[in-house]
Amino acid sequence: MTELPALVVRPLSGPRELDLFDRLDYVLDDELANDLATGRRLPEWLWVALRGDRVVGRIGWWTGRPGSAPQALDFFDLDPALPADEAAEIGLRLFETAAAEVLPAGTPRPEYHRFMPADWHEVPETRALHETLFGVLAATGARPLVERLRLEWLPGTPVPEPTGRLVFRPVADREDLLALMTPVMEGTLDAHGRADLAGGLSPREAAELHYDEELAHYRTPRDWWRIAELPGTGEPVGFVVPARNNYHPIIAYIGVLPAHRGRGFVDEILGEGMRVLAAQDVPRMRAATDLDNVPMAKSFARAGWTTFQRAINFVWDAPGTAGG
Repeated sequence: MTELPALVVRPLSGPRELDLFDRLDYVLDDELANDLATGRRLPEWLWVALRGDRVVGRIGWWTGRPGSAPQALDFFDLDPALPADEAAEIGLRLFETAAAEVLPAGTPRPEYHRFMPADWHEVPETRALHETLFGVLAATGARPLVERLRLEWLPGTPVPEPTGRLVFRPVADREDLLALMTPVMEGTLDAHGRADLAGGLSPREAAELHYDEELAHYRTPRDWWRIAELPGTGEPVGFVVPARNNYHPIIAYIGVLPAHRGRGFVDEILGEGMRVLAAQDVPRMRAATDLDNVPMAKSFARAGWTTFQRAINFVWDAPGTAGG
């Protein structure tokens, strides 16, 4: 019986080894080179597991703010040809070794984000591959937080016309939006928002965290952001944040105030965000919503968006060494 080469787990030595990392496949592969060039990734954050010259696993972290610590774990792949038990063993060693070197000791581990085919539950091979991967994450102390629908609008699909039920104005400043984000946290169906509240944050604190950690970092014009009001009275109904992240034009956030939920206003507000982006002649629009947020998913569907992928987020509830 031929003895297998010893497993070697190491980071890339530099950008020139990106081809080595690319020997396994994932939907974000085409972003890697630009991410390295712009500092959203570092070679020392990209690790491979090797048996001889065969890549049997890889893992990598990302940040949206070059110069900062990793904000997300978004690459974790195992060779699909491996038996499940061997893949799990390699995956755990790869995770433990890389995380110990990449992540600052004693700090919360960043979330793991995984994009998957929209039908991943129904395809046995795809499901088995992901269940092996998710089992490795569970062994490190992670738990699934939420599964999400990834949604896309493409040119040629009609953009909703205004109905006159609402009028829209730009967001004036941070406080103008936070004053509406705070009550939107009440009864939110968003898993991240609910986790923030369950963790002890007040609705205002959860809104501030969302604004400061995400919305404040979009570089597209703030005058794209819209507040929806009732005609005549100026009573606020909700808001929408159209933007562009590092990769795509997006609907970043939609909120409807509790007093106005259940009246179909979400369709009006989404339509305004779409009109803002369509005016920029964008090649696509993207968004995501939690699988359990059925009203929001139905609103996107009515506006002509399609589910092109799903995503799942895993979290670690406490800092510590991998496997702790």
